[in-house]
Amino acid sequence: MAILNRLRFLAFVLLAPLTLVQAQDAASSVSGNVANDAPVQAEAEAEALYGEATAVDALPMAATAQDPTVTVSADDAPDPRTQAEQDFDALYGDPTQEYDPVADSTLPTPAELPSSYDPWEKLNRRTHAFNNVVDRTIALPLAKAYVAVAPRPVRLGVSNFFSNLGQPVSVINALLQGKPKQAGQSLGRFAVNSTIGVAGFFDPATKFRIPNKSEDLGQTLGVWGWRKSRYVELPLFGPRTVRDVFGLVGDGQLSPIRHIELDKARVFTQGLQLVDVRTQLMAIDSLREGATDEYALFRDSWLQRRNYQIQGDREQQGDDSLPDYLREDQDNPTVPADAMPIIPGSSAP
Repeated sequence: MAILNRLRFLAFVLLAPLTLVQAQDAASSVSGNVANDAPVQAEAEAEALYGEATAVDALPMAATAQDPTVTVSADDAPDPRTQAEQDFDALYGDPTQEYDPVADSTLPTPAELPSSYDPWEKLNRRTHAFNNVVDRTIALPLAKAYVAVAPRPVRLGVSNFFSNLGQPVSVINALLQGKPKQAGQSLGRFAVNSTIGVAGFFDPATKFRIPNKSEDLGQTLGVWGWRKSRYVELPLFGPRTVRDVFGLVGDGQLSPIRHIELDKARVFTQGLQLVDVRTQLMAIDSLREGATDEYALFRDSWLQRRNYQIQGDREQQGDDSLPDYLREDQDNPTVPADAMPIIPGSSAP
């Protein structure tokens, strides 16, 4: 019995280290499996929340972790903005960036205004300065006095009278331009206003919806092909072109005022017509205020309106190339050709 107990003790001593080694290997195996499963579980949860990370997304971070000197560009960095913020910036631009309208490729091409043909500009500017002196010292005071003395119905009747006197000239030039319908309308206005309208002081033709469109020889020459003509400002006569100077001479021969035999009556009628025109132009005197270059303003607006008178009725409807205050059917006229005075004594017999 004593011998058997000694053998069991000796076996325990010999087998105890081996058992201890196996127990340690088993514990290491269990802890290794747990450690290996933990990253896998964390990656699964991250992918469920933020989506699967691609190799391209992981590359900048991996490169930065391996080499601290490597920098990540702004394009590769994740965008911290929300999707709504990204959509807003795509539509309206990044508010953190300064807006440069010159470099904005989404803007339409700016409109190019036609250049004015004015090779006599130096001379025209001197004439313009002279006309301004005459206008401020003579024409404008007379117009203000006329407004103060004559009631508005009287002034309106005078304007209707001179407008009606210009209808025969419009009839002839409309025919020369190949507009028989417009010529008939002008003739109808003249007949209606001269009879029912009491020599043109009243305007029943407008109530009858007969349009009022004035035509002159300068427009006729433009329709015939003389489109480009140099600008010239005449003393006392105001803005014209060389083409319109020839038209002025031709229309003067057809003006009913020219055939008034009494010089005093003719001069008075011409003077009243000029005062009436200057009174109507008072509505656009405010355009002079604050003008950087008054001469250029008058020249460009007059040429623009003149080109519209020649070509406007042949353009498509809805054309907005001309401002409203320059259109022919507005109440802001320029000086018409038949308002130019005729030298006394030169009337036709």
